[in-house]
Amino acid sequence: MPTWTWVLLIILAVLIVAVVVLYFLGKKAEKKQAEQQQQIEAYKQNVTMLVIDKKRMKLKDAGLPQAVLDNTPKLMRGSKLPIVKAKIGPQIVTLVSDEKIFDLVPVKKEVKATISGIYLTNVKGIRGSLTPPQNAKKKGWLKRNVEKLQEKAGAKPIK
Repeated sequence: MPTWTWVLLIILAVLIVAVVVLYFLGKKAEKKQAEQQQQIEAYKQNVTMLVIDKKRMKLKDAGLPQAVLDNTPKLMRGSKLPIVKAKIGPQIVTLVSDEKIFDLVPVKKEVKATISGIYLTNVKGIRGSLTPPQNAKKKGWLKRNVEKLQEKAGAKPIK
């Protein structure tokens, strides 16, 4: 057999092994996620809270308890998470929001929320429904400059 055939067979074998390993790792991660979701459902509470601020910030800068920082993996500590500061009763609390509902959380408004420990899972408006913000995409440097030049020339802007 020629050498290129052996090279292709070895590459094919490595790819098959990689796919099998990823399949089993995916199954394991899926089970772990299902267990975590059951725990979240078991400990959820409905509360009324006033949202003070919301930001995406690093875990160590968020002001979360030290026990939370100790239990997070080293790689996650540097990543930015959706953090919500809220007043629940007389206490100001820092919560980690679910990525799906972070855009729905209104700032400086009172909402009914479902929390599980320090994890914010659901938000509903007290007075009316919450509307998601408009997805106004930021324009890039080139597009802004082209529009400025078109305005100077008196042409209609391109959409």
